Amino acid sequence: MDKPQLPWMAWQPGERVVVRFRDDDGRPTDALGTLLEVAPDHVTVQTKRGDVVVHARTMITGKKVPPPPTFR
Repeated sequence: MDKPQLPWMAWQPGERVVVRFRDDDGRPTDALGTLLEVAPDHVTVQTKRGDVVVHARTMITGKKVPPPPTFR
């Protein structure tokens, strides 16, 4: 029997993503930024607050997002 596909394994470093995950207290939180690393058990996202490692066991959902808006 094949293992189910892990959606984040189709993401590429350099893409902008948002990942919702549970923090150490079990509260949902988001990591929004540039994807730095993709692995079967985690992703690393470069956010405004620094790099965030999100472990697969804590992930709730995630997706690729468009670039941030630019202001003139």
